[in-house]
Amino acid sequence: MTFDQLHLIEPLLRALREAQYEVPTPIQEQAIPVLLEGKDVLGSAQTGTGKTCAFAIPILQRLEQRPLSKPGKRNISCLILTPTRELALQIKDSFVQYGKYLKWKTAVIFGGVPQKPQEAVLHAGVDILVATPGRLLDLYGQKLVDFSALNTFVLDEADRMLDMGFIHDVKKIIALLPTQRQTMLFSATMPKEIAELAQTILIHPVRIAVVPVETTVEAIDQKLYFVSKKQKILLLEELLRDKTIASALVFTRTKHGANKVVKDLSLAHIQAEAIHGNKSQNARQAALFKFKSKELRVLVATDIAARGIDIDRLSHVINFDLPEVPETYIHRIGRTGRAGWDGKALSFCCDEELPLLADIQKHIHQEIPVVKNHPYAQDYVMSKPAGKGSMPSPASKKAVPAVKTEPKMYSRHEAKRQNQTYSKPTPAQSSAELKKENTPSRSHLQSFPKDQPTPSVQNRFVPKTPAYRSPDPKKKSH
Repeated sequence: MTFDQLHLIEPLLRALREAQYEVPTPIQEQAIPVLLEGKDVLGSAQTGTGKTCAFAIPILQRLEQRPLSKPGKRNISCLILTPTRELALQIKDSFVQYGKYLKWKTAVIFGGVPQKPQEAVLHAGVDILVATPGRLLDLYGQKLVDFSALNTFVLDEADRMLDMGFIHDVKKIIALLPTQRQTMLFSATMPKEIAELAQTILIHPVRIAVVPVETTVEAIDQKLYFVSKKQKILLLEELLRDKTIASALVFTRTKHGANKVVKDLSLAHIQAEAIHGNKSQNARQAALFKFKSKELRVLVATDIAARGIDIDRLSHVINFDLPEVPETYIHRIGRTGRAGWDGKALSFCCDEELPLLADIQKHIHQEIPVVKNHPYAQDYVMSKPAGKGSMPSPASKKAVPAVKTEPKMYSRHEAKRQNQTYSKPTPAQSSAELKKENTPSRSHLQSFPKDQPTPSVQNRFVPKTPAYRSPDPKKKSH
């Protein structure tokens, strides 16, 4: 099937041809006809399946075919809600690309930047609005956003919304929208909370599920490197010296870790930049632009960018740190191997990450091939404990060293009392140890049976004083 057979209008077909879109992907082939009929859709699709095009094309065509409205300010007809700024910008660019020969205006709003320019765009009028939840609620609270004319709502990356804690904001926004609308919900996975949300906002939806997880993973050449935590950066430098790695997206678990990797690579004369939540939006966009335009070869990112980066012909994804959630591994490596191009995913694993590796391999139903002939290789094997799933463990365990017993040290007073030779304490013996050894034992204190009342503290610990006797009158006072 071709796009010509999907009954699209000529301006859209022309834009698709210029973008070199020839054959629709499975989700595009299934979703576009259904959405053109105005039906609700519940889509399960992994990253890199052409999902944005699958809902953008029908939205633009339905806008073009609706009756002409009265001249005046543009009102928001379509709202697309996304979890991250990068993904919001990517979707906005897609709408601009597909609708370049149409008259509809698309805008994007998100947090982390001044809102004045966004206010100006909204005042000028918008047909299609792409937004992140937080900033959208802020602008709505300031009465800068009007949903009264909205007829289409798209909730993209719903499971990511849940992971990032945005699901409550999403529900607030949905409550503000008109009930008469076309709704589309897309999610790579379908947790219980997302399934329940779908039941409340979708009316007789058409379920579209494409590209199982296994298919996505098997299309990418994966390699695993066992390496100690301290030597990960050395291994990364060694790999990046290979010029066949045309572009590398390196994932770390934390923002601090991303900054440290960039700093260490710069010391090795390897240019790299980082994008994460602590970077300003301008800095993130500048780094992303240089990476997309091939000016920058290495980009280090946290998982906030895992679903928001779309790089043409990305050759390598490198998991510097393994993700804590197995599904995140799929989203990370899904950045490469797109549109029929070859892609490689290299993952580093230290001893602390062995349980994470077991979870990932169990999730993708395959073992990742191990590269053993690298200069920093560690020897780990996979073992299977009884009653549990596959779990990795080191091939050998280091013997526990015997505890060295130091000779007992006596203080000057204790040595005299114990009839021992006094030894001056060495610096290795702490003052706390000496204090503990020289503390008198309380074993001489009297103990009392449980069935007898305990004497008072005074009677128990303080010896009784002799009774008072009057002075002898025969003795002379001096």
